[in-house]
Amino acid sequence: MIRHGQSAANVDPSIYDRVPDYRIPLTDLGISQAVAAGEQLRRDLDGQPISVYVSPYLRTYQTLEALNLGALVDRVVEEPRLREQDWANFQSAADIEEQRKLRNAYGHFFYRFREGESGSDVYDRTSSFLETLHRHWDRPSYASNTLLVTHGLTMRLFCMRWFHWSVEYFESLNNPDNAALRTLVRGRDGKYSLDEPFTQWEARGVADSVLDAPRMDF
Repeated sequence: MIRHGQSAANVDPSIYDRVPDYRIPLTDLGISQAVAAGEQLRRDLDGQPISVYVSPYLRTYQTLEALNLGALVDRVVEEPRLREQDWANFQSAADIEEQRKLRNAYGHFFYRFREGESGSDVYDRTSSFLETLHRHWDRPSYASNTLLVTHGLTMRLFCMRWFHWSVEYFESLNNPDNAALRTLVRGRDGKYSLDEPFTQWEARGVADSVLDAPRMDF
């Protein structure tokens, strides 16, 4: 999995009020980040083919292009279920900032943006995509490696679904950096592990439930 490189909105969030989210491009730095990630990915693949699923956003397509995987790519599938969390259409900076504060207080998984999705909505569509992915992997013609070119929140929720992490543990995780790679590696026992954990802003365990959350005063 890879998060897209730095986008114009990562530098200037006000762009959301005049450019559709899916049309926001990478910055020059974002392209350079993706180029560097591509060098690492090609070393890791060591000549093995890979099937690619890419979010239909400009910044993810530009990231895939900058990876420069060339002949290693067996096929590219545009996958809308890997898109960014829907927040709004054209976004008012003041309104989004207010909603960010509400989301931080309420919780990133359950809070639903007024014109968009909650984290749980993204989890549901990610779960649906995972079912499709398993069907594709059952086909003998599919490459043995898969790349998801997507977004930070979507990466965390994909891993949450894959590893059956609790909601409380998800709430403790930070997004990966722009153009950061995370790999699910299959061991000899057939089980997968994450090559590098997501950083946490608060210490919580993968099985923590709401019973383990700090008590709220009301």
